[in-house]
Amino acid sequence: METAVMKSLLAPVKTLKHCVMGEEEESSWTKRGSKGRTCAPRLNRAPDPHLLRSYQADLERERKLREAMNAQKNAERAAMRAHFRRKYQLTKNVKDAEQRRAVRGKVALPRELAQMVRPDAPDKDDGFSLLGAFQSLVFTRNKRTETPTAATTEPCKVIAAEDIETDRSSMIVSRSLRVRPVRRWDAVMMQQRYSGGEPRRFQEIPHTGSNGWINLLRYWRDGRFKLLHKHMENTFRELGPIYREFLGSQNTVNIMMPIDIGELFRSEGLYPRRMTLQPWATHRETRRHSKGVFLKNGSEWRSDRLLLNRQVMVSSAVQRFLPLLDDVAQDFCRSLRHRVETEGVGERGRRSMTLDPSPDLFRFALEASCHVLYGERIGLFSSSPSEESERFIWAVERMLATTPPLLYLPPRLLHHLRAPLWTQHATAWDEIFSHAEARIQRGYQRLQTRAAGGGGAAGGAEGQFSGVLGHLMEAGQLSLELIRANITELMAGGVDTTAVPLQFALFELARNPDVQVSVRAQVLSSWEQAAGDARKALQGTPLLKGTVKEILRLYPVGITVQRYPVRDIVLQNYHVPAGTLVQVCLYPLGRSHKVFESPERFDPTRWGGPERGQHGEDVTVEMGSGGAFRSLAFGFGSRQCVGRRIAENEMQLLLLHILKNFSLSVSSTEELNTKYTLILQPETPPTITFTTLSHCQSINRLIDVTVIRRLEHLLKCDDAFTTGDTLR
Repeated sequence: METAVMKSLLAPVKTLKHCVMGEEEESSWTKRGSKGRTCAPRLNRAPDPHLLRSYQADLERERKLREAMNAQKNAERAAMRAHFRRKYQLTKNVKDAEQRRAVRGKVALPRELAQMVRPDAPDKDDGFSLLGAFQSLVFTRNKRTETPTAATTEPCKVIAAEDIETDRSSMIVSRSLRVRPVRRWDAVMMQQRYSGGEPRRFQEIPHTGSNGWINLLRYWRDGRFKLLHKHMENTFRELGPIYREFLGSQNTVNIMMPIDIGELFRSEGLYPRRMTLQPWATHRETRRHSKGVFLKNGSEWRSDRLLLNRQVMVSSAVQRFLPLLDDVAQDFCRSLRHRVETEGVGERGRRSMTLDPSPDLFRFALEASCHVLYGERIGLFSSSPSEESERFIWAVERMLATTPPLLYLPPRLLHHLRAPLWTQHATAWDEIFSHAEARIQRGYQRLQTRAAGGGGAAGGAEGQFSGVLGHLMEAGQLSLELIRANITELMAGGVDTTAVPLQFALFELARNPDVQVSVRAQVLSSWEQAAGDARKALQGTPLLKGTVKEILRLYPVGITVQRYPVRDIVLQNYHVPAGTLVQVCLYPLGRSHKVFESPERFDPTRWGGPERGQHGEDVTVEMGSGGAFRSLAFGFGSRQCVGRRIAENEMQLLLLHILKNFSLSVSSTEELNTKYTLILQPETPPTITFTTLSHCQSINRLIDVTVIRRLEHLLKCDDAFTTGDTLR
């Protein structure tokens, strides 16, 4: 830009010099010279000292003005860079501060840039702006405004002769000032190809009512908190694929289409942020506990999360704790089989028993979590479980039930008022921390004993994995306070969030016997080929993985995934500013006909290939890059659930062993009524009939399914063969 300014000022300065000195500018022909031609005569008039001093003073003023303009321009750029560095949490630059100090901090940005930095700033801008000053100039090619002169004054012919050259230079400056719009609108322009028009204002997004406190009162009055997932589904049906929700002090934008979800996750930045559960954070602050990665943000979150990923997310960590989960799953099935065979009815080898499996599933989830995290078993499959474990399960359920109402109220005020709701919530968390503290103390003592005996911290008896706790302590990269905070969060989030989906899975498999037979056949075949190796068995059961994904599609544990975009984005042709809380609503997403074909049908095979929409189109192609964002029960990206690998393998292994040992059935195939208490769960736990399967029955069932599938395949072969010939 400096080059363009110098070019535009060069011609007038040269013209002014020739007018003041009384000289005519050399023509291009005279400068170059030519054979046989003489140069034009030059005037040798002596310069006027007064005019020369005046000219030099004008040059000095122009130099100072030019320096001031450049300093202002650099300060504007420094202000914008500083704004984006703060916004994206980048390191500061000393040069930016120096350039702003050069103008004494008086940076007057153009109106467009000022509204980006300060959206609430008034539109009027009385300060000097380099960009605004040049934009106010009018450059014309064929029309010129002439200044009237006195009759006795001779017009400067040199200026008149140079008009075209000056006009051309001015046009160059004008073109150079047509800079590209600021990058915050890049996403806006990119998504116009989907919407086919200019994005609409943020305020135009449909909403359920602009008064958050009145909406909150309606929620309380109608009991809508327990049916929040149904409310979201109905609101999307009424207002379309995007709407705003004002609830108390919260203001969110809710979306459900994969293409919008993809755009949201692409704008999450280096340190993704989701909605902070303020009741949990207030409990940590009032009890002076450290916060785990679930409640942290920024660089501190990232450093802790990367350390935890090495222990619970990477494939090498999964291989370490998978045998522990398999041991607990097999013990659970042995305990359940013994109970069915002793208390059930029916002939020997095929006994049946109808029961509510939810208490047993909660004990299984707690036993498995303790075994993986602490490296110890707590014996919950015995006939008389410990009172300590029962209190822990009660505390987790109470904590989850009291969290949603506290999300929209000031927790610190309730804490000072000692409100009953807050007291119940805090007491539940105290019990959870007490349980974790006792386990961590025992783990620390085992670590010291093992170290004194010369053994490694991470290896138990005969090199067995001794738990995530032991590995974190041995690594020494996290303080004991941070280890306690993260282990406690993993424990609190690893019981109900695993046990409840298992309830839904057993129910759906029981009321869909054809699906159950297909999945069991694949499980038996894979288990036999793997020779009892749990990791290899899971690799050969894609239908089992599809079953878990299908359950979490129909019954997502958490019904939303939240993000604060770090840049302005466009969702459904609406402009959404950076820093807005945007929620992906998983329950309406999983049951949308626009995203899934026959979404009400339980079909694990839908995850094995491209998904078809309601008109048979391939939605993974139709939705472009957003077609992949359809299974988000564990979140997405670097901020996805830190216990995802534990939960996935825990559920798959238990279902694998249950299908090996039992046939499942239900007396009613009606839909389950669900409620929301921070996680989605059935209003009334379903009762399942477990019928034992002998080894021979399992093999025969596998052979029957294999033969039937082979016959079906042969019957679909070439029409030249008759059915009789094919069967022969």
